[in-house]
Amino acid sequence: MTLSVTSLGVREPTFLILTALAAEPTHGYGVIRAVEQLSEGDVVLRPGTLYGALDRLTEQGLVELDREEAVDGRLRRYYRLTSDGAAALAEQVARLRRHADAAERGLGGLGNLGLAQ
Repeated sequence: MTLSVTSLGVREPTFLILTALAAEPTHGYGVIRAVEQLSEGDVVLRPGTLYGALDRLTEQGLVELDREEAVDGRLRRYYRLTSDGAAALAEQVARLRRHADAAERGLGGLGNLGLAQ
């Protein structure tokens, strides 16, 4: 049985890569910068990690190559989210929101202990 990101939760770097590509097609270095900004510096991707993830996400049909450009003699590849990728990201956002809501409810029960804010 093949598992996809829609049948399991995704790891934080994958979630952030999909999020970085949600607004517009972006090249690899742009994805690395966006992930660092989105995570407020908590997640810093190395190029090898990013391109391995992009290859995997492309194989899963969640991301695709948008275009290639030559910049300063080097090939720059731009990636974009597919419609399946957008649906998977939306599903993960809903899943994480449910989990965060459950955590907040749990923390609310700690109010009588002086732990909740």
